[in-house]
Amino acid sequence: MPVSDDFAENGILTRRVPGFHPREAQRQMAISVTEVIDKQGVLIAEAGTGTGKTYAYLVPALRSGKKTIISTGSKALQDQLYSRDLPTIIEALDYDGTTALLKGRSNYLCLERLDQQMLSGGDLEAEVLADVMHVRQWSTQTEDGDISRCHSVAEDSKVWPLVTSTNDNCLGSDCPRYKECYVLSARKNALAADVVVVNHHLFMADTVVKDTGFGELIPDAEIMIFDEAHQIPDIASHYFGQQLTSRQLFDLARDMIVAYRTEVRDQVQLQKSADRLTQMVQDFRLSLGDTGFRGNLRELLQNKETKRYLTFLDDALELSYDVMKLSLGRSQLLDSAFERATLYRNRLKRLIDTTIAGYSYWFESYGRHFLLAITPLSVADKFRELIKSHKSSWIFTSATLSVDEKMSYYTDRLGLENATTLILNSPFDYQHQTLLCVPRYLPPLNQPYTAKRLAAMLAPVILKNQGRCFFLCTSHAMMRGLAEEFKASLPLPVLMQGEMGKSQLLKKFVSSGNALLVATQSFWEGVDVRGDTLSCVIIDKLPFTAPDDPLLRARIEDCQLRGGDAFRDVQIPDAVITLKQGVGRLIRDIHDYGAIIVCDDRLVSRPYGEVFLSSLPPSPRTRSLEKTSYFLSQRAQRNEIVSES
Repeated sequence: MPVSDDFAENGILTRRVPGFHPREAQRQMAISVTEVIDKQGVLIAEAGTGTGKTYAYLVPALRSGKKTIISTGSKALQDQLYSRDLPTIIEALDYDGTTALLKGRSNYLCLERLDQQMLSGGDLEAEVLADVMHVRQWSTQTEDGDISRCHSVAEDSKVWPLVTSTNDNCLGSDCPRYKECYVLSARKNALAADVVVVNHHLFMADTVVKDTGFGELIPDAEIMIFDEAHQIPDIASHYFGQQLTSRQLFDLARDMIVAYRTEVRDQVQLQKSADRLTQMVQDFRLSLGDTGFRGNLRELLQNKETKRYLTFLDDALELSYDVMKLSLGRSQLLDSAFERATLYRNRLKRLIDTTIAGYSYWFESYGRHFLLAITPLSVADKFRELIKSHKSSWIFTSATLSVDEKMSYYTDRLGLENATTLILNSPFDYQHQTLLCVPRYLPPLNQPYTAKRLAAMLAPVILKNQGRCFFLCTSHAMMRGLAEEFKASLPLPVLMQGEMGKSQLLKKFVSSGNALLVATQSFWEGVDVRGDTLSCVIIDKLPFTAPDDPLLRARIEDCQLRGGDAFRDVQIPDAVITLKQGVGRLIRDIHDYGAIIVCDDRLVSRPYGEVFLSSLPPSPRTRSLEKTSYFLSQRAQRNEIVSES
């Protein structure tokens, strides 16, 4: 039976999935996915919000009977796909294959590291020690060790890095608890399963780094599906490069101390060298200055003072290496730490050598931590080779892949010039469900008073709409400024990203029913709020990446070397994709309605504004905030009448 029959008026999905309605775009995508699976090709499919792309790839994949890996953009989407969408289609099709959910190593409890914390717990803060005890109690009940299911400990608790492992610090087959390992169990299940659900970070980490275990899945999988595939180029860039972080070094020092206190008690130099490493990591972080900053590592290393602190850090790492070498073979934990010290020494030397062409050298400082990184300017060649080396069918899909209705920006970045491409428009009626407003008399961008003026200008619209609004910002400074202004002026709940966890913030926004949420990067995508709870999305300005961002600067230089126009070929496409994601938060259902307000005159005053507008859903446009308020109030009244009747 053709897969298109599954999506027909009287097809199996209509009969067996409650609330399912046939959609022509969904049927077209399912046909294209089937064709690519049959010929082992590559498909890049942009499916507008509401197309139903998940079912459009799940049905052909399950019908094929082939081993399938599905990679999603985040752990939240991964859980949703595995727990909701996949079981629905399995039941509808009477599919008899097996499925598995596989997350990254740090999502599973490490029993050995938990044991180590119990042994050396006297040094922990009271709050962390209490969480260790909660984890210990939960460890006697869990079957899969997935820490997201340990509800007695907060997801951002300091205990989790202490009782989970990373690729760096895992003891592997030398671990005393190896046979009970939850990661090993999850990977065995994945190897045996017919359909495996992973996320992009895990896929790229284990594919590129060839981490043992999961790497064995890849040759055996006949179908590779990437949902939210717009994230792949940037994630791949990170994994094809190298990084060294303060967290890795703190973790190394902590393991040295645990080994000294539990197994190698006569080697007091372990404690001293670990303390020195910790101090040098902290000193180097302080030398970087402001928090939340991303900069050019090549330029940073021109600073003599910073270079001096980096030399001290390098020396402390060398000392730790030398001290651990004296006790090799006496402690599995210490032997593992020694291997990591070797790796980090080599990585630091690679990072300090900034003469190698074709890479962006950059650093980031955030809170008490830092990250040093090198990233290849292009991953096209490497990704092309990755696909060639696996005789599989590859499907890349997202609501935001095209720029100005062309796929070339995406295909060029991943080296997929010969892929089949498909653009399917959303079935939503944007002409009647939405309104796009670029207000007149906007304040200048990036001025100290911009937040104050924007808040004063938009407060009446937000108030008249009774909140129900996301204000998406392009910087943390603007987010904080706007939140402060709105909290002082609006008699509504004003929530700000960072005040609590993302999931808690969303729950509070929905339960309030009349809230304004002021947020930045993490709320531009992967957030699904349906119904009247969200009827207005405001964006402070076009989301161009800051021109001093080292990754962007490196890509610009690379583009210019190849004779391209960096603004047209790099900066505009990046910003268009991000804007499409932000705008996509508004309409999530056929009954939704709302206004999009973009507070940036460039959208209508610059020639390139047309590229943005032609890439967005076809909403009616206005420059009047009064008309926008009227549209929102009229639609709210209409929805009330419909719901009452």
